[in-house]
Amino acid sequence: MPLPAPIAQAFDRQAAACRDLGSPFNALLCETLRTHLSAESRFGRRVHDWSGQPVEDALALRVCGGLHALTRSGRCPTLAAAYPPAEPDTGRLREAVEAALDGHDDFLCDWLDSPPQTNEVSRSASILGGCLSVARATGLPLEVYEIGSSAGLNLGFDRWHYDLGIAEWGSKASGVRIVSRCEGRLPLDAPLTVVHREGCDRNPLDPRSAADRERLLSYIWPGQAERSARIAAALKMAAEAGWRVERTDAAEWVEDRFARPGTPGRTRVLVHTIVWQYLPTDTQRRIEAAIRAAGTAATARSPVAWLRIEPDGVQGSAGVRLTLWPDGETRLLGRADFHGRWHRWDLPS
Repeated sequence: MPLPAPIAQAFDRQAAACRDLGSPFNALLCETLRTHLSAESRFGRRVHDWSGQPVEDALALRVCGGLHALTRSGRCPTLAAAYPPAEPDTGRLREAVEAALDGHDDFLCDWLDSPPQTNEVSRSASILGGCLSVARATGLPLEVYEIGSSAGLNLGFDRWHYDLGIAEWGSKASGVRIVSRCEGRLPLDAPLTVVHREGCDRNPLDPRSAADRERLLSYIWPGQAERSARIAAALKMAAEAGWRVERTDAAEWVEDRFARPGTPGRTRVLVHTIVWQYLPTDTQRRIEAAIRAAGTAATARSPVAWLRIEPDGVQGSAGVRLTLWPDGETRLLGRADFHGRWHRWDLPS
């Protein structure tokens, strides 16, 4: 029995995204599952009968993540043998998935309970560009507050080393190196200092936990060894740094943090990357109301900034937008690849 049309379309959409973002294997996996996943297993039945919204719930990525987690565990050699570095083969992959379902149906079914968490470290390049702009405009050190932080890896954006093509930024001694092809102008000489950082997530992952590290790495697409190594290095540094990611509702957290008066001589920055689309409408409304209320109370000595890197209807990229108070001006700083591979900046010199 074929997948219901909305679910099949979600797998098609994810296959196209994976291929565009450099994962031909995950694209093939999505296509194989779309065509051949039956409802005979608990796992397959749950996918066929998915009660939520398959695109908004990232159902295809949940499925792929579970299979990758099983592959990484070593508990299903047949499945592992069909994954990179093996050459992609549709027939072999189909048989491998069937073997996985025969032996590990409960594991794969239960994996679907939680949404994906990728915590893509290369998106730090977007945060860097935005925060450099804030630092140049205000001349003040920053307090950074991130929603949807997952394991908190992007909270360390100022500690990574960047090869931006147009220039390099950050310490070459950093264990995390990000290569992002950039066009346009960036205020790389701005006096960027982060004096406080914290984040929140509905289901935060602890970089000190072996199980949480493995879960995060399972969502890195197979065959992307450089990406996996970069996130593993960021996990190590985050574990050592101990950045705080609180388990809580994003709206409640923003309301709490930004209802407090700002510290004179510091800029408070609310940050989120590829998170907004997953938040309920009421949550979005409350966050926007809270940050705008804080902006109304902002002064030149205690500014407030809202930096968001989110899809905005332009195919293939996210907009990097900044609203900075007390003026309250919103600017489109540039555009970014969803995995941070490239950026196009349009910052004034």
